[in-house]
Amino acid sequence: MTEKDNDTVGYGRPPKRCQFKPGKSGNPSGRPKGARNFRTELLEELEESITVKDAGREVTVSKQRACIKALVAAAIGGNTRACGALLSLCAKLNPDAEGNDEELAPDDHEILATFAEREHGRRHGSAGRDNG
Repeated sequence: MTEKDNDTVGYGRPPKRCQFKPGKSGNPSGRPKGARNFRTELLEELEESITVKDAGREVTVSKQRACIKALVAAAIGGNTRACGALLSLCAKLNPDAEGNDEELAPDDHEILATFAEREHGRRHGSAGRDNG
C-alpha cells in the first residue's frame, strides 16, 4: 500500500486529525464511576430490613422476604392474580420442572385439565358478553 491509500477518507475512515487519540475516550463525560443502575438500587432496597407482624408477633425480615410473605398470603387467601404471579415465579425459578408431567398423579392431571377448561371458558365467555 502506498501512503496515498492510507490517507483515503470515506465511510468508516475518518481523517487522521479527527480520529480518537490513543488513550482518549470517545465519550469523555460518559457514565461516572460508581454510578448505579436500576437493578443495583432495587436489590439494595430489597435487602433492607423492616419489622412486620407474623402470627401475632413482630419479626424483622428483609423487604424481599416481606413481599414474598404478602404474595403467598394473598394467594392462600384466594387472590387468583397473586396465585398466578406466584406460580409464574415458581416456574421461572425452577425451569427443570417443566415437561415433567409423568411425575404428576392422575388426580393432579384431572385438576389441571379442569382448571384449563374453566380458564378457557372464562376467557372466551367474557369476550362473547362484550360483543352483545
